[in-house]
Amino acid sequence: MQTSARNHFAGEIIDVEHGAVNDEVTLRTQNGLEIVAIVTHGSATSLGLAAGKKAFALVKASSVIVMVDVTANQVSARNCIAGTVSSITKGAVNAEVTISANGAQITAIITHESVERLGLTDGHAATAIFKASSVIIGVE
Repeated sequence: MQTSARNHFAGEIIDVEHGAVNDEVTLRTQNGLEIVAIVTHGSATSLGLAAGKKAFALVKASSVIVMVDVTANQVSARNCIAGTVSSITKGAVNAEVTISANGAQITAIITHESVERLGLTDGHAATAIFKASSVIIGVE
């Protein structure tokens, strides 16, 4: 499958917490990275989401926030993935920042000003943060 989303995580559903309107779905990648998504109960049902089912998670790079010197208990977002900056590609206005964590690559699009203010360089510790509602879950 090909999509325009820069972040694609293949794995297996390890937990689904059902709600009246929304369900919380946790996907674990082959490298052990856990991604939490919020999807409608109807979507979870129609996709047959349940523990043990193979699935994938998509996250647009523009939905990823980059922070430094932060821990998961300091933010409300469910997905806080600490890692190391592995590349920075500067464009005309924004920069593409890729963070390597647990064998995965997470790409964010942020402003040049943010790259400089955060002191981001290759090898610098950084955390990729995105809300569970920004995650799209799919199945083959």
